[in-house]
Amino acid sequence: QVQLVESGGGLVQAGGSLRLSCAASGSIFSIVAMGWYRQAPGQQRELVASVTRGASTNYADSVKGRFTISRDNAKNTVYLQMNTLKPEDTAVYYCFSKSGTVYWGQGTQVTVSS
Repeated sequence: QVQLVESGGGLVQAGGSLRLSCAASGSIFSIVAMGWYRQAPGQQRELVASVTRGASTNYADSVKGRFTISRDNAKNTVYLQMNTLKPEDTAVYYCFSKSGTVYWGQGTQVTVSS
């Protein structure tokens, strides 16, 4: 199993920045990709960004050029740097890891005020 602990959410004004962190523990050797989904009230969960073991990245069109995902293999941690935040980025952000199973973090609230 993989355990994921997220941190870094909060309240920020539009145009501001936040950095989310997700630390993995447990069967980390089996992880092939990690990343972030988000879910706004009344909406489906959507993929925000992901990074593979080989460092290939993927982003939702809505965050390209504003968000950057990175990983520190020594710390088993993935980061999501979010710049130029918009009110529509407001959501609960969930870290995930993918191996034979998908594991989820507990979620962290990001609120962007206009």
